[in-house]
Amino acid sequence: MESHKQGDHLTDAFDNAARTMLKPCLDGENIGLVSEAGIPAVADPGSSVVRAAHALGLTVVPLGGSVSLMLGLAASGLNGQQFAFIGYLPKGAEQLAHIRSTEARALKTGETQICIETPYRNDALLQTLLATLQPSTRLAVASGLAMTPLVVSQSVKTWSEQNKAGTMPRFPLPAVFLWGP
Repeated sequence: MESHKQGDHLTDAFDNAARTMLKPCLDGENIGLVSEAGIPAVADPGSSVVRAAHALGLTVVPLGGSVSLMLGLAASGLNGQQFAFIGYLPKGAEQLAHIRSTEARALKTGETQICIETPYRNDALLQTLLATLQPSTRLAVASGLAMTPLVVSQSVKTWSEQNKAGTMPRFPLPAVFLWGP
C-alpha cells in the first residue's frame, strides 16, 4: 500500500492509513517497512507508520542496511563529523535563497550540507547548484549507491569546467547532493 509520502508524519490522513496498514500487527503478525533507496523514515517516507506503531503500543525494531545519505557522505570526502540533512530543497526563488544560506552555514561552520532529489530533477538541481554555489565550494553527487554507485566530488569550479566542455557525468538514478568547504 503506497500511502506514505514526504512529510507523512504531519497529517492525520497518513496516520489513519498507517493504522490500517498496521492491523495485521494487532492480530499478532510481523510486518516490515521497506524503502527504495534508503531507510524508511530517514530521507524516505514511513515516519507515519513508525509513529502509528508506537501509538498502538507495537514494538518497532529498526534493521540496519545501506542508507544512501551516509554512503554518500562517506564517499564524498566532506566533513562526516558535522553535517545537516536538509531533505528536498524548496522550489523556485526560495531554492536559491536556501542554497545560499546553507552554503554560508557550511563555509562558516565546516558543516556538510546534504540534500536529495528525484532522478528526473537531478540535472536541473545540479545546474542550479553550479550557478549558485561559490567556485571554491566542494560539491559531491552520489548516485545509484545501492546498485551501480557513481560518486563525483570536486570543486564547483571543476564541475563548471566539465559542464562547459560537455564532459560532466550524468546522474539518472536517485542522488544525494552534498556541499561544503
